[in-house]
Amino acid sequence: MAFWHKFVKHPEVFRRMMNIWPPFAGAGISVDEVSPDYRHMRIVLKDRIVNRNYVGCHFGGSLFAMTDPFYMLMLIQLLGSKYYVWDVSAEITFLKPAYKTVHVDFEVTDEHLHRIRESTVGGDKHEEVFIVSIKDAKDQVVARVKKTIYVRLKPENRPKAS
Repeated sequence: MAFWHKFVKHPEVFRRMMNIWPPFAGAGISVDEVSPDYRHMRIVLKDRIVNRNYVGCHFGGSLFAMTDPFYMLMLIQLLGSKYYVWDVSAEITFLKPAYKTVHVDFEVTDEHLHRIRESTVGGDKHEEVFIVSIKDAKDQVVARVKKTIYVRLKPENRPKAS
């Protein structure tokens, strides 16, 4: 997937490629929506026998996987090639058992982008924290995920030291 961001500028192509990516396709994870400006994505985890745990609800690893790369991928598209963008850490809190289809909506706001650009303009690193909720069909939160994303201008784009 490392080369995709160079070739996948159109959100619909991005969506389709993510949906055939084996780790997601095999787990029942699908990218249902990608906004034209890459500021919103909706990811869905379908209920399948292969992603249930011992007691019959969604396997926690599948819930976690459905949140894994998306903020990083969105920021790569939104900030462009002048920046390094990496996942630094993630933490999940399970609030209730998840049955049937669940979804998560990712949003990158103007505030996020402004804070990132302002914090990195001098060449410093910045770690942006996002909190996202995994919800069931009734929009009840079944889990929350905290994602920390590292962003820094690449060396050739940093201000020259005086």
